[in-house]
Order: sequence, then structure tokens, then C-alpha cells
Amino acid sequence: MINSQIARHLLEVRAVKLRPEEPFTWSSGWLSPIYCDNRVTLSYPEVRTFIKNALADAIRQHFPTADIIAGVATAGIAQGALVADVLNLPYCYVRPEPKKHGMGNQIEGRFEAGQRVVVIEDLISTGGSSLKVVEALRQAGADVLGMAAIFTYGFPLADENFRNANVPLVCLSDYSALIEEAQRMNYVQAEQLSSLGAWREDPGSWGR
Repeated sequence: MINSQIARHLLEVRAVKLRPEEPFTWSSGWLSPIYCDNRVTLSYPEVRTFIKNALADAIRQHFPTADIIAGVATAGIAQGALVADVLNLPYCYVRPEPKKHGMGNQIEGRFEAGQRVVVIEDLISTGGSSLKVVEALRQAGADVLGMAAIFTYGFPLADENFRNANVPLVCLSDYSALIEEAQRMNYVQAEQLSSLGAWREDPGSWGR
């Protein structure tokens, strides 16, 4: 299955690190046993190609009427450009906020109101920053068909945020598939599984 294949690739190139005993600290202040940096995959041509083709296939299946691809700055910029190239579609990328200098653009690239857009993101946690990009596109007149991402932690809060924003979300892999694949690869030990599962259920208080 695609979710297991993506998870294996992320683990093989160390784009994902699992460290329950020495947790990472996210910018939100959450302690986490996992750190995911999908930009690492860009350095591995075979993995990069697999991911871009999988994202393109997902868009063909779920959003076949897309007119343009939009990447989320910064981590989604390269992924989005790769996918747009595969699909032979126009491309733009969207900053979290307008530039403070120059033209003051928030959307970079040629974009026209009324175009049907699919947004590309590398990683979904709560969805907050990703949905700000959707809002910027909508304010500019875009018809946002949905978002495609490489990986999601699968937090219920993210599901709720995307549902409330009326944005269909398609992800290639998720936390459950990652943990299953990590077990198959002997990347984690049986005694670590309860801690990894507990974090997924209550990330805000885990490790406190």
C-alpha cells in the first residue's frame, strides 16, 4: 500500500526520526517522540521521484479538474513544483503573509482569480499554517479544490480544522502507517510502542 511505501521511504532516508526517550521540542512547545523533515527526501532522487509521482497520482484521482498547483512556503515549494511539472500544470507558491518589501506579494507566480487550485504541503500537524494559505488563495479569488500532503500526524484537531474550512485533504501516509512500518524495520522496540501511542492520543500533555 502507498502509505506503507511512503513511510518506509521516510524512515530509510531518515526524514523521520523517532526518539521517545529523548523527545524533540516543537515550536508550539509540545514535546514529541517524532520529528519529520520531508525536505530530506529531495536529496534522494529515487525517493523524490516516488513521492512526486504519488502526489501527482493522488491529484489525478481526487482533483482531476485542477488548473494550477500551489505550494505552501517554504517546505511545500519544491514538492509543489515537482508535482506541477509531472502534471504539466501552472505553478505558484504562497507565503504565510505578504512580503514586507518589493511588490508585497503573498502569492508568487502567475495566478488568476477563478482558477481551480490544489495546494501541496509536505506535512500536516494541526493544519493551522496550511489553512492560512488556503484562505489567502480564496481571498485572491481561487477555487481551492483541496490539499495533498506527504504525511500527516492524524491529529483529530487537524481533521476538525480541515472539515470546518471545507478543504478536502489527501495524505500519502500517516502516523499509524509509520509506526507499523517502523516495527517491521526494527526501527522501534516493542516497549516503546505504548509511549508512541500515548503521544498520538494526547500530544499536548505527553512527556510533561
